[in-house]
Amino acid sequence: MSEQVREHPPNWPEPQHYGTADVREDLWPRDDNSRVLDLELRPRDEELGRVWIRDTYVNHFVVDGRSIYVATGTTRAPELTGAGPWNDGIFAWTAESLDGPWELVDTTGIRPDAERGKLWSPEFAAENAPGRTVVAPWQEYHGGEDRRGDVWAPELHFFRGTWYVVACMGDHSRKVGSFLLKSEGGLAGPYRVAEGNLVKPFGDLVGDAPDGVDPSVYHHIDGGLHTEGDRAWLVLHNHLYSEFRDDMEDLVHTTDLPRFRQRPYDPEPYLEGAYVHRHEGKYYLVHAAWNRDAGDGRHAYDSGGDRYQYDAIIAVADSFAGPYSKRWTAGVGAGHNNLFTDADGRLWATFFRNPAAGYWADESRVGDAAVAGVVRMEWTGPDGERIYARRRG
Repeated sequence: MSEQVREHPPNWPEPQHYGTADVREDLWPRDDNSRVLDLELRPRDEELGRVWIRDTYVNHFVVDGRSIYVATGTTRAPELTGAGPWNDGIFAWTAESLDGPWELVDTTGIRPDAERGKLWSPEFAAENAPGRTVVAPWQEYHGGEDRRGDVWAPELHFFRGTWYVVACMGDHSRKVGSFLLKSEGGLAGPYRVAEGNLVKPFGDLVGDAPDGVDPSVYHHIDGGLHTEGDRAWLVLHNHLYSEFRDDMEDLVHTTDLPRFRQRPYDPEPYLEGAYVHRHEGKYYLVHAAWNRDAGDGRHAYDSGGDRYQYDAIIAVADSFAGPYSKRWTAGVGAGHNNLFTDADGRLWATFFRNPAAGYWADESRVGDAAVAGVVRMEWTGPDGERIYARRRG
């Protein structure tokens, strides 16, 4: 089917029960609508033959008139099978097109003895100096020989002429939650911690925490950055947001952050990876949710069944804060992603194939999990207002 005919494909009918997961293969990243990016390997990647990465993030910017694509995500230390209880920082890759070549950011001019492409790590704490904090005390490794402290889900943004990183210290860290890094140079850095994160992550304590995590240190996670014109907002797990101050050193709301107006499921499941993308004048709020096998032939986001796929669910609104529409399944197995528009105006999302449970944790598939994937998305036009993984014609 031609691009012109597919320009505004139809919405699929809403499931009878709100909270039902649509698991049709049309919504999966497939060979005909997606690809895995060939990121430049580091020495640690050579045995596997590719980069092991979760929470894949890809975006496109125009910097000094030049088109640049950036990629980052949660990676693991060489001696570990996952990204905890510690990892060793945030790596980044760039390319002139999605086709590559995808090369590690050249950081050798800043840290000649560190791994190429590493923008930030808790191990850089020795670079702290009066008036300039590279690693805050709550972000440093701890635990002695049992090194602990991992950084998750980084994003890279170019905003008002400056590069920023938004990321999260993970469950094994001294404090858990989201923070902002500001570059004092170019994309390679060097980066320092924003003033609002010198003592703690953004926002309040959550009040409860996952099993094994001290609730007295657990703040809201999965922070993302949404920019529009000269304004920027932090988007947080647990349905929260706040605008940044004009100097980008802290939030306007440092406590009691406002909440997005949404239509929750009943019951509302645990959601992660909140992200907002503006497209054609509308705001699309993305969450990651496990679709679960309810045991009766139905998959749902509000059931207590076995985890099957880690999906991207989306809702749409006329304004950033909402109110947002009912959510729909936008990508099966494409959870904890971001949406972005390429240099040709085409809409994409990332995916990584979650190896933690379900479909991609199966022994026959786990070797193909934790990848830097991108999938073409389609918009159903000004009447349908939905975004889906590009479906078959």
